Amino acid sequence: MKHEQQQCNEVVKHGMMREEGLFLCLFFRPLFLLLLLHSLLFTPTLTLHHNSLLSDKAALLAFRNSIILDPTSALANWIHPVHVCNFTGVACDRHRHRVSKLTLIDLGLVGNISPFLSNLTGLRILEIANNDLFGGIPSELFSLQNLRRLRLSSNGLEGPIPSSLASLSKLTVISLMLNKLNGTVPASFFSNCTSLHNVDLSNNFLTGRIPEEIGNCPNLWNLNIYNNQFNGELPLSLTNTSLYNLDVEYNHLSGELPSTLIENLPAISFLHLSNNDMVSHGGNTNLEPFIMSLRNCSSLEELELAGMGLGGRLPDSIGYLGVNFSVLSLQENQIFGSIPPSLAQLSKLAGLNLTSNLLNGTIPADISKLSKLEQLFLSHNLFTSGIPEALGEIQHLGLLDLSHNQLSGEIPESIGNLSQMNYLFLNNNFLSGTIPSALGKCTGLYKLDLSFNMLSGSIPQEIIGLQEIRIFINLSHNNLQGILPIELSKLKNVQEIDFSSNNLTGSIFPQISSCIALRFINFSMNSLQGHLPDSLGELENLESFDISKNKMSGMIPASLGKLQSLAYLNLSFNNFEGMIPREGFFKSSTPLSFMNNPLLCGTIPGIRSCSGERNRFQSPLFLTIFILIICISSFLTTLCCGIAWLHLRAIISVRNSESSRRSKMPDFTHNFPRITSRQLSEATGGFDEQRLIGSGSYGRVFRGVLPDRTTVAVKVLHTQSGNSTKSFNRECEVLKRIRHRNLIRIITACSVPDFKALVLPYMENGSLDRHLYQHSPASLASGSSDLSLIQRVNICSDIAEGMAYLHHHSPVRVIHCDLKPSNVLLKDDMTALVSDFGISRLMTPGIGSGAAAENMGKSTASMFTGSIGYIAPEYGFGSSASMEGDVYSFGVLVLEMVTRKRPIDDMFVEGLNLHKWVKSHYYSRVEKVVDSSLQRDSRDQSPEMKKMWEVAIRELIELGLLCTQQSPSTRPTMLDAADDLNRLKRYLNDGDTTTTFASSLGISSSTLGDDCNYSPQIAIDRNI
Repeated sequence: MKHEQQQCNEVVKHGMMREEGLFLCLFFRPLFLLLLLHSLLFTPTLTLHHNSLLSDKAALLAFRNSIILDPTSALANWIHPVHVCNFTGVACDRHRHRVSKLTLIDLGLVGNISPFLSNLTGLRILEIANNDLFGGIPSELFSLQNLRRLRLSSNGLEGPIPSSLASLSKLTVISLMLNKLNGTVPASFFSNCTSLHNVDLSNNFLTGRIPEEIGNCPNLWNLNIYNNQFNGELPLSLTNTSLYNLDVEYNHLSGELPSTLIENLPAISFLHLSNNDMVSHGGNTNLEPFIMSLRNCSSLEELELAGMGLGGRLPDSIGYLGVNFSVLSLQENQIFGSIPPSLAQLSKLAGLNLTSNLLNGTIPADISKLSKLEQLFLSHNLFTSGIPEALGEIQHLGLLDLSHNQLSGEIPESIGNLSQMNYLFLNNNFLSGTIPSALGKCTGLYKLDLSFNMLSGSIPQEIIGLQEIRIFINLSHNNLQGILPIELSKLKNVQEIDFSSNNLTGSIFPQISSCIALRFINFSMNSLQGHLPDSLGELENLESFDISKNKMSGMIPASLGKLQSLAYLNLSFNNFEGMIPREGFFKSSTPLSFMNNPLLCGTIPGIRSCSGERNRFQSPLFLTIFILIICISSFLTTLCCGIAWLHLRAIISVRNSESSRRSKMPDFTHNFPRITSRQLSEATGGFDEQRLIGSGSYGRVFRGVLPDRTTVAVKVLHTQSGNSTKSFNRECEVLKRIRHRNLIRIITACSVPDFKALVLPYMENGSLDRHLYQHSPASLASGSSDLSLIQRVNICSDIAEGMAYLHHHSPVRVIHCDLKPSNVLLKDDMTALVSDFGISRLMTPGIGSGAAAENMGKSTASMFTGSIGYIAPEYGFGSSASMEGDVYSFGVLVLEMVTRKRPIDDMFVEGLNLHKWVKSHYYSRVEKVVDSSLQRDSRDQSPEMKKMWEVAIRELIELGLLCTQQSPSTRPTMLDAADDLNRLKRYLNDGDTTTTFASSLGISSSTLGDDCNYSPQIAIDRNI
């Protein structure tokens, strides 16, 4: 090559233009240059690319090693012989030089995100979503400078968002939703975000304010941060963005509705602000300024302002929203007045929800002009007059909910024109007249509820023939008459039928077995006659059947005993006769299912024996054999006793010394008085319904009077269920071991194979639930409780003392597992007693709270650990019953005492719960969550008493919030709770000054302030 190059140079040097020289110069020089470039560049590049792939492969294998794999794992081909670009979920760039994409979605991966992923420097897309990753987000990911899309959503990631992610300047999408991230969003994250389009941090535990620096993202069009704990106001800098969707629901954002911000976001299409702490203008009295600000948002499609207690009238300007406006959600506010006629101008409105407000007047007929309307919610308001006929003109209406109003008049025939109707709720009104047969034209109905009205006449055959009703039909609590229509048998898909509390006649026809999906039947409190058909045994899915308080007669079909799913049967107050079947459900049934059927007989305790059985036992042969056996047994018993006595005298001295030692130990056996099931039946008047004082999932409680005139409460267990028997055994085990002034004591128990009952002291004041939510019509209307603040504090203190004993001082520690107001009883002096230990767990002393060691094996290992609303969140993830779980239930109960809101109240939907609702008002408008009857009690008090009242309310709320924290390790013990409540009780009962009480809590009086409110910082320091 050198020779040819020299020749070429010589040709050029001497100006040789011969053909051969020209050829050499033109051919060899380019070839030389190509070879030179190859030697300098190409060979090292191949080596570099090879090394990069090796580095990428090593990074991926390190990630795999941080994952808990199983034999069927999707990462099974992540092994050395396989080329890295062929790994599952891995994609390389066009030339297969670097890994450019890692997508692992919904693969069930469990483990950490390895920081070695930061070595994938060619990565553009990183998506590891819908798995079970835990731990933190590695800060080393800042090395992925080419990353465009980061999606780690739907995992269990914890800790803060690393501030180092701010260096990912090319990032366009970041989704960290549905994790357990906490802390604040670093302001630096938005310092260099000109490429950022989409941010989704929803469903985490992020706190603090939304950084003002978010305005540095001019191309940001989607911001989802709902279901977090952000506070403060929405930053005005958002006006510098290009927001199309803004969803900040379920946070603690405050201030007035952001009218200035919204009017400067003309491209906004979806605006979701629900369940925050915002107020309307003019001190929460005027919605007009905010609605007017939306007139600039011509693209607006959805507006959601639910669950904020917004006050004011619905302004006329609501009708001037954009032409594309389709969803308006204003439920659970304090909007009053009538619906403005201008609402009918929203021609594309598909969903309108005004549930749970203070709206009154009539439902405007102009709503019929909303021709695109699909869902109309107007329930729980104060609407009067009739249902407009014009509603039948909304052809696309699929859901109509007008329940819980004061509507009167007849149901319009025009409702039958709504051929697309799936859900119709007109219950709890004052509707009268007959059920229009035209409803039979709504052939797509899934749910129909006309209950609790004043409807009369017969049930139209056209309605019962709606074969598409597949969930429930409820016509109960009306004045319906006529025979039970046979067309009912056409409802092959219906799951629940409730026609109770009417005046229906006729019989139950055999064709009812055609309703093969039926799970629930309630025909009680009618005038039905005839026999129960044997075909009932063909309803294989039937769980509950109530035909009580009718005029039924004949034998009970034995076919009902074949139903394995049957869990509840009520045939009481009828005229059934003959022997009660013995198979299936009837093996474990109780007299409660058959009360006031005097002609029934059987082997169930409390039910008279059948005559054939008595004759068999009274025959001469049987009596002869019985007497002979008794005589022989007596002789053998006497002989054995004599021998045993001689042997006993030989060891009595040893027993005496051992007895002396045992006398120092707790005695867990007691000589309870003996009582038979017949005596209990007589004491309760045959378990008369008039003496029923309570019922639950495992049994019913009756008031009874023993022969010695002692008034008792008799808890009769439903022995149909195996769990009820376990519950009985468990409650006996617990009650014979515990003794405390704040725990219910047992008088005696009765246990035979088919009947089990506990005899407990009778509490004239009933349960705490009864006093919180008084059940008489008058008290329900007043919406009040008779418990004063001092009584509530004393009751909470009593409960805490009883629970602290169970957890820390009882000879065998007990986890209650079902603490709630209905399981707290009140003595004559209002002392609270914790009761109902049917699903409790026993722990041996010294065992940690998280590992409840069962002393009775696994008899209740699969039993449900509590009642809905009171169950600790960790139980939902498979955690064992623990003392921390009881603390959570106690915290819910404390919050319930302050708010008089059940944790399963209808307002707690879509992620909102009692803890979040109270906490959202804790720092600012705490009076919004306090029971109105408590507030009324404080109005006429002296300034000093008001200060004491406010301090006590704050302390109760703070204790409730502490006890209901998500993490079990951050909750106090019941000893701590009992100690705090004891101090609070002394403070209220002794009339201490604010300074004295504050010092007892370790808080200076200056911290409490003039209005006795804790500062937010104190609450944060105490981990609220």
